[in-house]
Amino acid sequence: MERFFPSTVPLLILSCLCVSRVLADSLAAPVNVTIKALKANSAVVTWDIPEGDPVIGFAITQQKKDVRMLRFIQEVNTTTRSCALWDLEEETDYIVHVQSISVSGPMSPHSEPKRFRTPKEAETQASKSKDEVTMEEVGAQLRAGEFIIIVVVLIMWAGVIALFCRQYDIIKDNEPNNNKDKAKTSSECSTPEHPTGGLLRSKFPKNNNNRTASVNIIEV
Repeated sequence: MERFFPSTVPLLILSCLCVSRVLADSLAAPVNVTIKALKANSAVVTWDIPEGDPVIGFAITQQKKDVRMLRFIQEVNTTTRSCALWDLEEETDYIVHVQSISVSGPMSPHSEPKRFRTPKEAETQASKSKDEVTMEEVGAQLRAGEFIIIVVVLIMWAGVIALFCRQYDIIKDNEPNNNKDKAKTSSECSTPEHPTGGLLRSKFPKNNNNRTASVNIIEV
């Protein structure tokens, strides 16, 4: 079992500090820091991480311009590349820095400072009203498109119904002619003696002297 002598303890501490310093120096600062969704009392800060850095979290430093008080936001075990800033004051200048947190614990250097100014509450409400008007216009356009589609469908159905009625009238007009042709054919094939077309003929010739019974045979 190895034992460490008291004289080696300062060396170990110094070595750990050096290693941490090297890791902190090797971890690059976040880039492309941007402010989005800026409102009178809130904003969202986003950033990018250089590829290959073993980052497990981030740290945000928020400071009011010309004021020493800072707000420090730290979060680990996340791959999120954005953070919400809240409780901001309207018409106020702010400065934001972003740092990356490595697996071993040390943080990267500060990113380039990002300065922004919050707008007035009235300007935020005006922008919101403008967005609502835009959505209403989009809804009106969608309703107009739906109305046009309904009209086109109704016109198509009316055309189909009109075509069906026309074909039905043509078929109905042809039915009397067919009945007349059938009646004419039936009358040509029939005789006065037998309506079904049979002929009455005498099997035996007539003889005035010899009055014998005659048999009439109907051949069909």
